[in-house]
Amino acid sequence: MRTHNTKAIVALTLAGALTVGACDFNLANPNSPPPIGPNATAGQVTSAAVGVLVALRVDVPRIVLNGTILGREGYRLDTADPRFTSELLEGPLDPSNDAFGGGQWAAELRTIQSGYAILNVIGSAQITDPEKDAVRGFVHTIQALAFLMVLNSHTEDSIPIDVNRGVGQSLAPFVSNDSAYRHVLSLLDSARTELQAATDIPFDPGPGFGGFNTPATFLRFNRALAARVWAYRASPSKPGAACAACWDSALTNLSASFISTGASLDLGVYHDFGTGNQDTPNPLAQDPASAINLVHPFLQDSAETQASSALPDRRYLAKVTPRGAPFSLNCLTSGLSWIRYPTPISSIPIIRNEELFLLRAEANWFAATGSKLQAINDLNFVRQTSGNLLPATVTIASSDSVFVNALLHERLYSLMYEGAHRWIDMRRYGRLNQVIIDRPSGCPANQITKPDVVFPTLPINSFEVQARQ
Repeated sequence: MRTHNTKAIVALTLAGALTVGACDFNLANPNSPPPIGPNATAGQVTSAAVGVLVALRVDVPRIVLNGTILGREGYRLDTADPRFTSELLEGPLDPSNDAFGGGQWAAELRTIQSGYAILNVIGSAQITDPEKDAVRGFVHTIQALAFLMVLNSHTEDSIPIDVNRGVGQSLAPFVSNDSAYRHVLSLLDSARTELQAATDIPFDPGPGFGGFNTPATFLRFNRALAARVWAYRASPSKPGAACAACWDSALTNLSASFISTGASLDLGVYHDFGTGNQDTPNPLAQDPASAINLVHPFLQDSAETQASSALPDRRYLAKVTPRGAPFSLNCLTSGLSWIRYPTPISSIPIIRNEELFLLRAEANWFAATGSKLQAINDLNFVRQTSGNLLPATVTIASSDSVFVNALLHERLYSLMYEGAHRWIDMRRYGRLNQVIIDRPSGCPANQITKPDVVFPTLPINSFEVQARQ
């Protein structure tokens, strides 16, 4: 299987992407979209563009769950599938299985290839030139997000980026992590130029983009993603050392994003789910009393007390509740259930206002042009507004290490169970050795003899490896 050869899988990609659900995108026939090709109609462009977004959504619940396990925010204590307490915690990671070690690869690359299927023919589509620019800007942004999802999960191995290739061409080479980050940024910057030339997005990207469905507002989402990527590029385990100027670029892009003290911290862009005909529910929704997606007890133990009561951090209370009874499996126990996604139609954030303030705090602390006072103010704004906590004890005289401790605490409670944020953060600050090992001697009672491991990366999908042999 040549996972990079676009022409061979375009039809499968576009059809398969949309069979997972239409999310009320108002498509006439979402499960059988008309193929896009030269001279595409407006309806064909709409189906294909929305298909790219739906294709990306496929792997999102998986990275939320698996990233939570890899970063030890929680467990999945599933008696029907022990791999959640064996493979993801002790290994070895199986590169042949998309649900576990081989995940965050195929679905994302199909999304990217679906995007190229549009970009390669959009010039002849039966829509106006400004609308074509809007489609290009939308597709390049979603491709960048898909590439980032792959890179976040495989940063130790890096990824191929030059994947817009035909069947007869050789496979794209792997590039360095920094080259991959720069490629993601180049896609986002191309989208910026295209969105600035657009006058209207000629389709509805869905309710998750409410407030971000015009070229100008979608661009603010695009710049928010760019700020995240600049921060990630700046801190691949050595804060400020790899790309000192990246922090300044993060600040520049944050100023063009949708960050706002006057808006809800939940303002942002989301992946939507549904239970209607031709839609797909959020698989992370669960009954707290019988839940098997459980919270690591350290989140309760580490939660600070609110400023005005004896209750724990308001962010913790919004996402965690006691389970009906504690549940144990393979020497792991938790009495806490996730309630972040209470119903099958609960959406999953792509990026929120709250994360933007934490990114700005981080960038201001390390940027040459930054303000440590502003960094502390943003940290405290999140603590007080979202957590109802007292201000942090960090001062402008604090060491980088003390600031990072405070930053990682706020990022943990603000972003927990919304992606692989904790796993990524601990890795990019060189702190994976601080992630909790629950079973240092395995679980002998259940014939698990190996100690747990904190994996820094997922292995390259075996289909990719086989295609290169």
